[in-house]
Amino acid sequence: MDLKLNYLIVRGVDEKKILLDEISTLLIDSTAVSMTAYLLCELAKKKIKVIICDEKRNPVSEMVSHYGSFDTSAKIKQQIAWEDKIKGEVWTEIVKDKIRQQKLLLCEIRLPEEAVLSGYINELKFRDSTNREGHAAKVYFNALFGKGFSRTQDNAVNAGLNYGYSILLSSFNKSIVSAGYITQLGLFHDNIFNHFNLGSDLMEPFRPLIDRCVFNMQIDEFGKEEKMTLVDILNQQVYIGGKLNYVGNAITLYCRSVFNALNDNDISQIRFYTNEL
Repeated sequence: MDLKLNYLIVRGVDEKKILLDEISTLLIDSTAVSMTAYLLCELAKKKIKVIICDEKRNPVSEMVSHYGSFDTSAKIKQQIAWEDKIKGEVWTEIVKDKIRQQKLLLCEIRLPEEAVLSGYINELKFRDSTNREGHAAKVYFNALFGKGFSRTQDNAVNAGLNYGYSILLSSFNKSIVSAGYITQLGLFHDNIFNHFNLGSDLMEPFRPLIDRCVFNMQIDEFGKEEKMTLVDILNQQVYIGGKLNYVGNAITLYCRSVFNALNDNDISQIRFYTNEL
């Protein structure tokens, strides 16, 4: 892969040209691919997310720019100064909307467990101190994939979920860095070995988009076709702020609203997505 006149050049059996301005995310699905440093620099400048897969074709790393905004230094100072109270309030809203999205998916496929999740939403406390998120997840995944299902199992369903979540996380990291913030400092997630604590926080309400896709695929094996279906989720459309947007754009709008809420100490500014008006 190379760059020529603002076009990504892909040389294989045939040569293909793709205008960089038309690319949002570049997924390198094979370890046999080689790329020039010139191309990598231009991808970074244009804030194009690059996801690299391992020999098993699973996402293993991503390219994150050092500077995503002209005022990155000021944004990082703001981020460090976010008070625990507003971070707790924002995290509570994020958990509430995640469980709400899970409930709506169960309701959509007519599973009675959605009533249990409604109860968890009503019981939610500040910073989810009683772990309603964890209880909801157990009920939710057992309803979707069977009572014997566990997120720790090595099977096609978990492979699909993990792959889809990786794509989502990469898109959130791109939006965070592009806005001038750093991904290491989270609201709730605080793992010193996780470079993407903030992305892990913000992506939570969007996970059910992946869950719905994996449920509908009814997969026995997780292969290339299933991977491409999950990557295409970023091109699906949802409503946010009363307008229809692609998921990739909705992530950017949602992240921006969260940052505004944190900086202004006002959770009413957060804009969550919906699947219908």
